[in-house]
Amino acid sequence: MIQALPVAAEGGQPLDDLLSTLRLHYSELVAHVRRHTGRSGGDQAWASDIVHEVCIELLAAPPQNPIHAPLAFLREVSRRRAIDHLRSETRRAQWIEYSDAPPDAEDCGSYGQNPELRHALQQTLLRLVVAIEALPLRCREVFILCKIHEYSQPEAAEHLAISIKTVEKHLRRGIESCRRALEGEW
Repeated sequence: MIQALPVAAEGGQPLDDLLSTLRLHYSELVAHVRRHTGRSGGDQAWASDIVHEVCIELLAAPPQNPIHAPLAFLREVSRRRAIDHLRSETRRAQWIEYSDAPPDAEDCGSYGQNPELRHALQQTLLRLVVAIEALPLRCREVFILCKIHEYSQPEAAEHLAISIKTVEKHLRRGIESCRRALEGEW
């Protein structure tokens, strides 16, 4: 998920610099996330979680090159992570709203008039949501980008800074998990 911005030519300790900057500017980064996502007020904990995720991401996959502007880099990575979370929350809310809302009979044919069928379809949707949420984080990110947000495989690979082969592998795993959920093997 972390995509490198332009780096300085000189050597150095990119992870140490980034973590030092993160510690020094932690409050500013949290405020930046809140300000640029429109989540102000009582969402301090949410923004803190985003900055913590960025820290964990840096520890798990440190940049290979020194970062020329560590604070700018951290702001951008935090902003992108927050936007990803907001998109995920929006999509989840739409799924929940869709599964709880009575269907429009004109759009759904007999679906709206048959409570048993409606219940069965809601249960199927729930099994799919559970299967997707049970995927490992990176696999889930790839699956959601490609199958829900309709990113192409190269777009997803670029967005997540991974190879297209890795995207293909994660998509296969996600599709297999959904298939098993639909067949009741999950």
